[in-house]
Amino acid sequence: MPVTQALLVANVLAYLLMTMSGLPMMDLFALWPPSGFFSKFEPWQVVTYSFLHSPESIAHIVFNMFALYTFGGPIERLFGSRFYALYYFACVVSAAICHLVVTSWLGGPPIPTVGASGGVYGLLLAYGLYFPHHRVMLLIPPIPMNARTLVFVFAALELFFGVTGTAAGVAHFAHLGGMLGGWLMIEYRKRGGGKL
Repeated sequence: MPVTQALLVANVLAYLLMTMSGLPMMDLFALWPPSGFFSKFEPWQVVTYSFLHSPESIAHIVFNMFALYTFGGPIERLFGSRFYALYYFACVVSAAICHLVVTSWLGGPPIPTVGASGGVYGLLLAYGLYFPHHRVMLLIPPIPMNARTLVFVFAALELFFGVTGTAAGVAHFAHLGGMLGGWLMIEYRKRGGGKL
């Protein structure tokens, strides 16, 4: 699937460039909150943040790319490459907007956000809605369940962690925002908007 493969390659190349080049990629391309005169926020960051991953933890990119590979291929085949690309980036942008709105409202610290999780959670939602009875396996712990249950479990956990403030350092509302963007795009597709 060409778009999924391109996203995988772009994410891995961006990770390698960030970890090996010494370029200030976090300053330029991570998602910064638009707060104050000295904010590093730029409009393009609502997309570019999704290609960056934490250089301190290889698990961040490994899990995101595994999920992108697992769920992206079937959804790209279902949607077609053009609508799939639009869907993915709508989830990415929706995740960024939700994260910025919630962190601005809560008055969080001015720290950058990175990762493909917003797009990945949108793909997870689509997979659960279109392939609800497919069996999937959680990695940690290794529990088999159907895709629809997996979506409900992940959404409930993200909402719980986001509201309670547990699992700090994770953009829980960005994940939920990715799902929201995915749901809106699926509704658009149901109304005939997916014929690109």
